[in-house]
Amino acid sequence: MTPLLEVRHLKKDFPVTSGILRKTTGYIRALDRISFNVAAGEVLGVVGETGCGKSTLGRAVLRLIEPTSGTVRFDGRDVLSFGTEELKQFRKEAQIIFQDPLASLNPRKTVRESIGEALVYHKLVKTPQEQRERVAHVLTQVGLSPDMMDRYPHQFSGGQQQRICIGRAIALNPRFLVCDEALSALDVSVQAQILDLLKELKQRLSLSYLFISHDLSTVKYLCDRVIVLYLGQMMEIGTVHDLFHHPKHPYTQALLSAIPKTHPSEKKERVLLQGELPSALHPPSGCPFRTRCPYAQPICQEDPPHRHLPNHHEYRCILD
Repeated sequence: MTPLLEVRHLKKDFPVTSGILRKTTGYIRALDRISFNVAAGEVLGVVGETGCGKSTLGRAVLRLIEPTSGTVRFDGRDVLSFGTEELKQFRKEAQIIFQDPLASLNPRKTVRESIGEALVYHKLVKTPQEQRERVAHVLTQVGLSPDMMDRYPHQFSGGQQQRICIGRAIALNPRFLVCDEALSALDVSVQAQILDLLKELKQRLSLSYLFISHDLSTVKYLCDRVIVLYLGQMMEIGTVHDLFHHPKHPYTQALLSAIPKTHPSEKKERVLLQGELPSALHPPSGCPFRTRCPYAQPICQEDPPHRHLPNHHEYRCILD
């Protein structure tokens, strides 16, 4: 069975310039040889510290930024080879929900315009009345009243703004959504409501998600599988059950040990990280995590072995 999204050896380098002539003096490798699949109806989580490349990954697979190399195939088609018309069609099938809802909405446009413009552009509606009816249906789907469509973004709360952004993303009937920290700018109580909405929409509309988050508890609740990124490289990938109950990579263990206890009597062993996050401009040789790993050995200066476990659980480390 062909995966809905197939990513192979994806790399993204950002040039570093200096001087009056803005001469390129180096490159920051934001993504380094990332490979994964997303099946139809699956939610794949992406976790890691700030600066590990999570948002860059989400934007690269949608071609909001152009990857340096690698392949991205959507429903068997090569996304990186798309021309203008093919990319326009791809935009109908794959959308993104950004982290800051207010910043991603145009303050000069009403909700009807924000959601309805894409419907007109992709010729899914023919008249203003059809547009209003379609926008009203979308607002109902995300839990808002159709009477709100003529208001402006500043007239809504943060949770309502994010519902509008979700509505804008699903208005074109996509099959795949990138959720780029879609909950982090919201209050905890509102986060729970939006999380339930995302889960409901996934089931009702048969959506697939690339769910980017810092919050491991939301990842555990919503996702089927999880990718752990560190300094642009994939440290571990596996099902939610395997990663949360049988983590293999020391970095994954450290992330999980940082989750607060759910009860004072709960016993949890902390995995303490050493030092600071290295510079992405000059990353360590071999395993990028070796400068902070409590189990680091001299052999870690070489590329770590890629280990495969049952149930498609994979990780890159010298530890068994």
